Amino acid sequence: MVSRRDFFKGAGAIAVGAGLVSRVGAASLPEAPLMSDATTQPPLVPNSGRPYHPVVTLNGWSLPWRMNNGVKEFHLVAEPVVRELAPGMKAHLWGYNGQSPGPTIEVVEGDRVRIFVTNKLPEHTSIHWHGQRLPNGMDGVTGLTQPGIPSGKTFVYEFIAKRPGTFMYHPHADEMTQMAMGMMGFWVTHPRNPDFMKVDRDFVFLLNNFDIEPGSATPRVNTMLDFNLFAFNSRVFPGIDPMVVRQGDRVRIRIGNLTMTNHPIHLHGHEFMITGTDGGWTAPASRWPEVTTDVAVGQMRALEFDATDLGDWAFHCHKSHHTMNAMGHDVPTMIGVDHRGVVQKINKLVPDYMVMGERGMADMGEMEMPLPDNTLPMMGGQGPFGGVEMGGMFTVVKVRKEQKPGDYRDPGWYKHPAGTVAYEWKGAVPAPTRNPSAGGKLTDPVNRPQEGIELKARKPSGHTGH
Repeated sequence: MVSRRDFFKGAGAIAVGAGLVSRVGAASLPEAPLMSDATTQPPLVPNSGRPYHPVVTLNGWSLPWRMNNGVKEFHLVAEPVVRELAPGMKAHLWGYNGQSPGPTIEVVEGDRVRIFVTNKLPEHTSIHWHGQRLPNGMDGVTGLTQPGIPSGKTFVYEFIAKRPGTFMYHPHADEMTQMAMGMMGFWVTHPRNPDFMKVDRDFVFLLNNFDIEPGSATPRVNTMLDFNLFAFNSRVFPGIDPMVVRQGDRVRIRIGNLTMTNHPIHLHGHEFMITGTDGGWTAPASRWPEVTTDVAVGQMRALEFDATDLGDWAFHCHKSHHTMNAMGHDVPTMIGVDHRGVVQKINKLVPDYMVMGERGMADMGEMEMPLPDNTLPMMGGQGPFGGVEMGGMFTVVKVRKEQKPGDYRDPGWYKHPAGTVAYEWKGAVPAPTRNPSAGGKLTDPVNRPQEGIELKARKPSGHTGH
């Protein structure tokens, strides 16, 4: 983390605007910390203000603050950033304090919060505090509740964090462009009682998507549905860190969705309860066990489970094309097509031509095809048994017995006890039973031929002309 202590010094300093700042005092602006590291940072343990149990932002960090006469002060800087989506690819995005998404803001129920927002973008912006109860003039909707923050100016938002829960922040100014470029962040208001809904590990991250052409680095902002990169906190697998927990831990994962579609998020090996939404904590009597929860656009879901079973458990969006990195949507399906008669002829004209897709797409992950600069393969993740054949919204929950409380370091791949891994059958495999009386068709499980079924349909009266 790098301090911006000299951020406002010198002839090129950013001017401070909006009358609100003068009332607080421009000289009292808090520092704007900067983060460039894309790995998951340790939880930010509070050293002032009310106590709370901090969260861990997946591939991100929490924004430090200062206490000023009982007010918790933060400084966000909206600016162009370069975000590494995964090793081998960087994106030119817009974000806050050096990253997209911006840093997580953590406060406590009842805190008076003051957020300075400096705009270093080439156009005006604002911040909407998604889901918060606050004065109307602090809601951050450009033109409706405030003027836009001009480029080079600083505005101040101030309100009391009235209710505990999990929220988000994002612009309500040229929203199509600014959110497509990555401007968003997480906000957690912890309960006043630190022991309320206490868990051992508390992870947060946002779902986001981009449309970045292979070989380029800047998202296309006019895309409505046809995105090619789906991400957890602006990281795609294999660049997403695992969520490391200790066996027996109570684990919470808070997921916010600021993409353009819903995402059914699925956890392997455990079932969970939905204990929170962006509207607050769910009543215990309303909960039921799930292994997949659909997170719609603009929603947040907090899921909780007890990490009972050791292993490396997949955690991902269950839309299969959301667990792939950039690919061409116009590539034809070639499954079952015999290329042998044409490959030799094509190779005479195009020596580097390769057969792709006639047996499915899994072999694409093994091909060492030349890619444009700054482009990821569709499936680049490697596991202990070979290619994981995943990208995009995919990571692993690593449950370990020996993991110490508060230790989030990656323990490496799980070492399976003998006899607990699927293995190849070496014995004989009998041919399926066929019944001559059924015309050679396969019989049903009780060794009887499938019999035809005769249906008679009667058209109801009164539907003439349909």
